[in-house]
Amino acid sequence: MQVYRVGGAVRDKLLGIESKDVDWVVTGSTPEEMISDGYRPIGKDFPVFLHPASRQEYALARTERKISRGYAGFSFNTDSGITIEQDLARRDLTINAIAQDEQGNIIDPFNGQQDVKDRVLRHVSDAFVEDPV
Repeated sequence: MQVYRVGGAVRDKLLGIESKDVDWVVTGSTPEEMISDGYRPIGKDFPVFLHPASRQEYALARTERKISRGYAGFSFNTDSGITIEQDLARRDLTINAIAQDEQGNIIDPFNGQQDVKDRVLRHVSDAFVEDPV
């Protein structure tokens, strides 16, 4: 099991801003393993769990596939083999598609750090343009 801080919390840290909302993604685990480790399931549409000590939300890494129109028209895959890079690919903007592992290493497959520095907003993929939030 590998835990990553992702999204806006990483972006805000790069900007020197304190983030009140921290998102966590877990790779290499299953819902059963999370429960066995003391996490409490709370997600309805995909596996999200409350950490046993911090009570923060931890989501299993996932990929998404559009299956119908609208906000809810997605199919999710939360297989334990999904990588952090695959999870980051489903995000809206490159500045939100950055992760930080437990050792402090930055995972940035879409050059979001440079976009933060340049103050540029770029979509991770054309999928966001096709179906914006």
